This record gives sequence, C-alpha cells and structure tokens, in this order.
Amino acid sequence: MKLVDSCGCFPTGKHYPGIAHLIKVGAVGVASELDPNTPWADHPIAFVDTETTGTDSNVDRVIEVGIVVGRAGEIQSRHSWLINPGIPIPEESHKIHGISDADVAGERSFAELAEEIVSAFRGALPAAYNADFDRGFILAELERAGHQDPDPPPAIRPQVTWLDPLVWARELFKGKGESRALVAVAKRLGISLERAHRATDDAEAALQVLYALGKDSRVPTGYAALMREQRRLARLQIEAQRFWRK
Repeated sequence: MKLVDSCGCFPTGKHYPGIAHLIKVGAVGVASELDPNTPWADHPIAFVDTETTGTDSNVDRVIEVGIVVGRAGEIQSRHSWLINPGIPIPEESHKIHGISDADVAGERSFAELAEEIVSAFRGALPAAYNADFDRGFILAELERAGHQDPDPPPAIRPQVTWLDPLVWARELFKGKGESRALVAVAKRLGISLERAHRATDDAEAALQVLYALGKDSRVPTGYAALMREQRRLARLQIEAQRFWRK
C-alpha cells in the first residue's frame, strides 16, 4: 500500500518534533500502484459499463461489457465484448439495451472472456457510473467463472474504491430538481451520447462526464483526496435516501 504523510501527531493531537516523518497513514481505498498524491485525472482510468439480463447480480448475467481507458482527458483505448449469458434475455431488458438472444447466440461466455476483461483494467483506476451496480456484476461473473489472478488489478481487489461520477453529480447538482441519470447529466454538460444503454458508448460518455465534473472547484484534484471525499459524500447520500423512505 502506498502511504501518505499524516498530521505528524499522535491520536492525542500532541505534536512530537523530530518523529513526524515516521508517522504514516494508509490511503484508504486507493490502488497501491497509483500515487495517492498525483492528480486523479493524470492516472489511467478504466471506465466500465455493463449491460445485463436484469438487475440482480446473484441471478442475472452480463451480456455486454464496455471498458474505455482515459488519461488526462484523452481516450487511450476502447474495449467491447458481447457475451453469451447462457440464459434467455428477458423482454424488459431487451427493451432497454436492444440486445437480443440472437445477437449473443454465437458469442463467447464470460468465463471464456474473463482474462481479456480483467487485462483491460490493469494499472488503472477503476470507475463506473453507479459503480456498485457494474462492480457487483463484474465480480459476480468472475466468481462464477472461477477466475483466479495472482496479481489482480485494482478493479477486482475488494479494498480498492471505484470512482463514481454519479456521487459527484448528485452533490454538484444538488437541489436542481433534475435527473442524475447518465443520459440527463451528459446532456446537461453538452456531452454526446447517441447510443445510450450500449456499454462502450455509455462508458465513454460517463468518462467524459467525469472529466467535466472534475473541473468544478469542489472536486478534489488529488487521487486519495478524491476517494476520501467521495466516500464521505456517498455515506451522506445513503443516509439521506434512508430518511426519504421513512
């Protein structure tokens, strides 16, 4: 794990001259191979989107994965896979993404594609719009596939936090009374999304949304600082949602 300097004091808050340089704290949620103090935008970012047969990663399956890798505001690479889920695609899901059983009939299974998909994440900060959804499906499929990796990339290590621009959209547009769905946020920011609900198109648009939101002065520039603030905001948003349901 990379380490960052702390405040130079013990838990009592009292400073001890001459030993502050020895006191370190871990950068929670940060990928160890990425410098926590470097601007997050300067790191490679692997932005993923999945299309699925439903919303429950325990029983539903991934039928399309798109990963777009960016760095410093520029697209570095695009990856796209159609996947045979081994189960029928429900009509309600087909109506959302337009992918049919016939479209995936001759495609490989997730297990056959697992190594390719995992490789696209290597060395990069993982990200997704509404990250819990995509992360949950990717990890569930890897578990079903029995995938083992002696050197797993950040995206599939449980201690690494995924960057999620939805958290930031909810915060930066708070009180605006508008949808925070990717299509709506992209339109608000002037970002093109012609084929919504297709994995690579959504991933690329969401990456551009991330870079656009990152220009706001309220968004920390350092990687570790961004992750720390995102976790704080996410907790507040979860609590607020619980309050709304009461």
